[in-house]
This record gives sequence, structure tokens and C-alpha cells, in this order.
Amino acid sequence: MGTAKVTCARCAVGGERYVGTVKDVAIVGGGVVGCAIARELSRYRLDVCLFEREVEVGFGTSKANSGIIHAGHHTTPGTLKADLVWRGNRLWRDLSDDLGFGFLQNGDLTVAFNEEELQTIEEIEEIGVQRGVTGLELWGPDRIHRKEPNVSRDALGALLGPTAAVVNPYEACFALIDDAVDNGLDLRVGAGVDDIEVEGDHLVVFAEGDRTPVRAVINAAGLFADRVSRMVGLDDLVIGARRGEEYLLDRRLAGIVEHTIFPCPTPTSKGVLVIPTFDGTIMVGPTADPVDDKEDLSTTTEGGDQVFERARRLVPGISERDCIAEFAGLRAIAPDDDFVIGPTSVPGFFNVAGIQSPGLTAAPAIAELVVGLLTTSGLDLDPKPELVTPAPRPVRVSELTVPELEMLAFRDCRYAHVVCRCELVTEGEIADAIDRGARSLDGLKFRTRAGMGRCQGGFCTSRCMQLLADAQDVPLSDVTKRGPGSWIVREREEVV
Repeated sequence: MGTAKVTCARCAVGGERYVGTVKDVAIVGGGVVGCAIARELSRYRLDVCLFEREVEVGFGTSKANSGIIHAGHHTTPGTLKADLVWRGNRLWRDLSDDLGFGFLQNGDLTVAFNEEELQTIEEIEEIGVQRGVTGLELWGPDRIHRKEPNVSRDALGALLGPTAAVVNPYEACFALIDDAVDNGLDLRVGAGVDDIEVEGDHLVVFAEGDRTPVRAVINAAGLFADRVSRMVGLDDLVIGARRGEEYLLDRRLAGIVEHTIFPCPTPTSKGVLVIPTFDGTIMVGPTADPVDDKEDLSTTTEGGDQVFERARRLVPGISERDCIAEFAGLRAIAPDDDFVIGPTSVPGFFNVAGIQSPGLTAAPAIAELVVGLLTTSGLDLDPKPELVTPAPRPVRVSELTVPELEMLAFRDCRYAHVVCRCELVTEGEIADAIDRGARSLDGLKFRTRAGMGRCQGGFCTSRCMQLLADAQDVPLSDVTKRGPGSWIVREREEVV
């Protein structure tokens, strides 16, 4: 796109007004949806920037996601969610093949324990077939227990959704945004948006002291999309929060189930699930509790009791004694419980809001929809003739054979130095993650799994901190867990 100039009355200094180059699109929010949109727009001749208030992308709702790519048959008919989930499901494998992040199509089972629930899964199957979801099958007890011997013997039937899968959502975020940056995205992390103003036929985004004029703003700010919407004078978007507690179990339980195990859904929730993650651990959850505080990421005794009681109903061998970590994520909820995607009464301002489950699944389909909306609005989208080849997936020492590891360590001895022994992460992998943009302990954890194992960082935290400090040439006291305000150590004050 050609560049243009815009003047911003707010930026007047000494009688002169700020003049800047107009960008085509600004995306507010670097969760998986914002990252997917950024990656899709980077394939066109556009000047695009993305604002993310955290120090790295994926640090909000996306990092505390169940990681399930839904098959598409669970979603309420007649909703925008339902329109996008099946398309999204079919896009994820190609994204994984292109970008190299982990993707495991393990399928899901929705389990019924009584006649009423048997009728429910039959109705879900019918809805899925009407929607075009392929491969759905109803299983009886014999087949359930032949394929999944650890599922409760009380199960009377189940619905198989073979196209369901699991990913690491944070790994997907990094892969999407890295590819977008390689193809021209202007990524601005640690840049919370303070205000957006309408200036003539443009919008001006104010973030951390920077002023950026743009033709279009994509509001993908998750829990705070309503706040961003109010910046342009719109007060019709209301976003609530629903907290989901998740519990990660020890790796010794790997393989207790192969499929993601669902209970029969209720009108408000898909229920507590038993989820085999891509990395081989088991996760149980989530809860679905409305909360007023959009910063409340606490877990509770009541939530844990609820999760394990319901998980044991599905898989009796699940025990809270195997829990090695617990966390909570907040889902952005619109009043009608559906996605809110489309243009607004403010020209150039688009909402992509209320993206709760199955938002991860729908993310690439949402990105396609946004491209269509921008085209309809008059933005000229000219595909780039060539794109940068995506970087190869980072090395995972834990996945290598002994000969492969020996060859790698011979070329770079850092891959022979173990930093995290629970997850077998080496110094070479830590260095590569820092080169790719990790600036905090969480950034390293989500890129390499260092600190995610049984000891939860008890062994590797100090070494990871030192490697981060050395790479950035800063003292240890400047290394944070996840950015400003999350310090881990402080310099000792001298006593006079």
C-alpha cells in the first residue's frame, strides 16, 4: 500500500501538530486470535502493526487455554462460533505443517452415563453431520473400553469426534507471530493501548507514548475489548469474565487416555475434561465461574475439588495427588455467549471480541473473516508475490534419538548441557528461545518447557535467570517472571 500523511490535533506541540505515516491496520491484542490475524494480513502488501500490553504475545487468555482443537460438533447451532469452528479445525493441520508447531490429532470422546445423555450425544452427532463434521461415530460400552480401558465402566456410550486435536496454544502464538514478523509485521510488545482517537478519516492509536495513525483498527483485546471499544466512543460492547481452573498432572500418567474425554455438555459449559496434552502430560479442567475482577487468576480449593471429582467420574484413576501445577485462565464472555466480530459505527474500527471457547479452534477462520471484512470496507488487499519461508521448528532435545543428540552436541556443546532435567531442556534450547524473543522466565517456559516438569522450576529457575541476564546484559534483578511488576529477586540493599 502507498503511504500517506496524517495530522493529529492531540499531538500539537509548540503550535505544530504531529505528522506521521499512516499504517494500514493496527491490531490491538496479541492472543492467538490477534496473532492469527497478524499472520494472515502479513501475506498482503499492507503496513500492519500489532500492540500487545504484555512483554510477549500469548501471555493472556491464550497461555491458560486447554489447547483443544475442537472437532466442531459441540458448538451451539445458529451461532457465529458454529459457523467458524469447523473451518478453523480444518486449517490447523496446514498451519502446523507450515509453521512447525506441535499438533496431535488424537480425537475426542463425549461420554454418556445414562439414557438421557445417550440421547444427547445422538443429537450432537446429528448436529455435527448437518454442519459437515466428518467421521463422527457412536460407540457402545465394549468399544469404549477396548479403546480407552481407563474410562469409567459406568459409561453406556460415547460419541467419537476423530478430527479433534491438541496443540500448545502458546507455541502456536509464537509460531504465528514469528512468521508474521518475518513477513513485515511491526510487532510492539509491552505496548498497552491508552487511547484511540478519530482524526478525519483515520484513527490514531496512542500506546506507551507512541502515536500511530492507521486506516483500520482490529480490536482483538480479549477481556478488555470493551475498554478499547469505549476509547472510540462506543459503549454497546460489554465483556464479562469467566474463570477456568486447570490442573496439570504428573507425566507418569501419560497414556492413561489417548482421546480428549468430554462429559455430556450442559447449556453453559462443556464440563470438566480429561485432556492428553501435546507434550504427553494429562490436564484436567476447566471450571467455568463468572468473576468480576478481570485480573483474578487465582485457583481455589473449591475449584480443585470440583475438577477432580468430575474428572474421576470420567476416568477413575485420576487423582489430585498427581497434580504438579494448577493455574487459571479468564475467558472473555459477550452477553449472548457468542463471538462479536464485525465493523462498528466508527469507520475503520472493527471488533473481534467475546472470543471464548472454541476461540482457539476458530482463530485461523476468524483471521480469514477479518481479511474479508477489511476488503469489504474498501482496503486494498494485494497478495505478496513471495513470502519468507517459515523458520524451522526449534530443536527439542527430548524428541531426539541418541545419535541425533550426539551429532547436535558435537556441533554445539550447549546442547549437551542440561538446564531443566524434568523436561530435558538444554542450554542450547534456552539460547535459541532467547534469540527468538524470550525476555522473561515465562517466555522461556512456554518456548522450551523449562520449568514445566515435576519440580516446577525448582532445579532450573536460577540457571534460566542467569542465561536471560547474560543474554540481555542486565543484572539478575532485572529478570522477571512475565514482565514489569513480576520481579523474582532484588538487589540486596547495603546496610549502613
